[in-house]
Amino acid sequence: MANVRLVFGKLTLIQLLGNLVGALLTWFYFRFVDFTAPQFQARISRGEILFNVVCFGALITAGIVWGSRWSRPLDRSDLAASADPELVRRRAIMVPYVFGALAFAGWIGAGLIWGVLYPVIWGIFTPERSLRSLFGITGVAGTVTAALVFFAVEHQWRRALPAFFPGGDLSAVPGVLRLRVRVRLLVIFVMLSVIPLSLLGVLAYTRAAALPGVDPAAAPRIVENMLAFIVFIVAVGALTAIGLSLYVAGSVAAPLGQLRSAMREVEQGDLDTRCPVVSNDEIGAVAEGFNRMVGGLREREFLKETFGKYVSREIRDEILAGRVSLEGQAQEVTILFADLRDFTPWVEATAPREVVRDLNAYFAEMDQAIRAHRGLVLQFIGDEIEAAFGAPVADPAHAEMAVRAALEMRRRLQAWNAERVRAGKTPLRHGIGIHTGSVLAGNIGSAERHSYALVGDPVNLASRIQSLNKELGSDILVSGDTRRLLDGRFDLVRLPAVRVKGKSVEVEVYRLA
Repeated sequence: MANVRLVFGKLTLIQLLGNLVGALLTWFYFRFVDFTAPQFQARISRGEILFNVVCFGALITAGIVWGSRWSRPLDRSDLAASADPELVRRRAIMVPYVFGALAFAGWIGAGLIWGVLYPVIWGIFTPERSLRSLFGITGVAGTVTAALVFFAVEHQWRRALPAFFPGGDLSAVPGVLRLRVRVRLLVIFVMLSVIPLSLLGVLAYTRAAALPGVDPAAAPRIVENMLAFIVFIVAVGALTAIGLSLYVAGSVAAPLGQLRSAMREVEQGDLDTRCPVVSNDEIGAVAEGFNRMVGGLREREFLKETFGKYVSREIRDEILAGRVSLEGQAQEVTILFADLRDFTPWVEATAPREVVRDLNAYFAEMDQAIRAHRGLVLQFIGDEIEAAFGAPVADPAHAEMAVRAALEMRRRLQAWNAERVRAGKTPLRHGIGIHTGSVLAGNIGSAERHSYALVGDPVNLASRIQSLNKELGSDILVSGDTRRLLDGRFDLVRLPAVRVKGKSVEVEVYRLA
């Protein structure tokens, strides 16, 4: 988290500089614009000096004490360890508003002290003079100071704000002010139009009121003096307008520029990028929406990669592209069943953790062989593997792909067993059965959970053919239906026809050499 004390030190300096600007504006206003309003005595007594020092010190002390107490929850090294994290988050958003309000409250106090209390104590109070003093101190200097402090503090605080919101969820914080972009622009417009016009109006009024009582020879000088100050006010107003316009443009353009850069990174494939959220206005809402969108894309990519662990990437892409129906359809496929031999004695003689570890290693080798030939592993059942070729993406070469996958499974098992023997472990054997037929393929399950499955007699027959390996002493058996689709491309040895459980006729089987 950012060094909050250091940041608040900078914010305090901004507050002091802003109030200094307000003090200079007050001096200029009563010295050159409305010089008749204060009616201060020509000679300042010790009592007046003491009054000014005490009141000024009281305003400063009250501001520092209240501001320190209010910001104390923000001075935390760990937001999660705070007694009230929501309070910290609310106050983090409210920092610019509180600094601006604190500055304006100080100038309201100054207007009451030097516009009302001071004249009453020294016997120079009149309602008209006090109203003019309040307008100059609070209405002009106070408004300008509060606005400058708010925008300057907001600009500086944006650098520390993300530390309180690592997730960028500013809009989720209730009970805070939200300065919309439209309101921000309206405040700037008021500052740049109403205040300069007010100064010009008061200047014209005071100079016009002074003309009847002066020597006619001095009147031209008063008019010339008024024109000079009008030019001065217009020049200062124009410079202020340019500066504030550039600031407001930057406060809008900078976050949009960051958003554009983040969009470019996402376009280039970087889904770990984030757009910093530095405000709770419309621009902040757009940044939050962008981050949520990228989070959704990241989750989708994760699901896509995870899905790719269950099927081949080609099948995954076809399904996600919507070119494959999973609602259920009749389809000719080739089914492959693989089952470990002597599994029960091996489990009984081996530690459970080792069984799980070795079984996972075996499944990983077989899964790679199946997926390498565009097969889909439907499920692992104990020590058995059920796989399909030609579903859910239809492929006319599904029989050939299944046989080639079985041959690679044989090679992988031999290589894996060689490593097991070198490690002093018992080699494992398996039997594979392959059969082709028409099945119903689709998503099957409950409303809470689906699984892609094949339903039909060919599935059961493939499982029965796999079991025949035990009787025939083989490791890979292929049905006659599958052989007719292979066009003699593999070395198959015909075995005597056998009758399997659940079939009334004998089944033609071949051993894959």
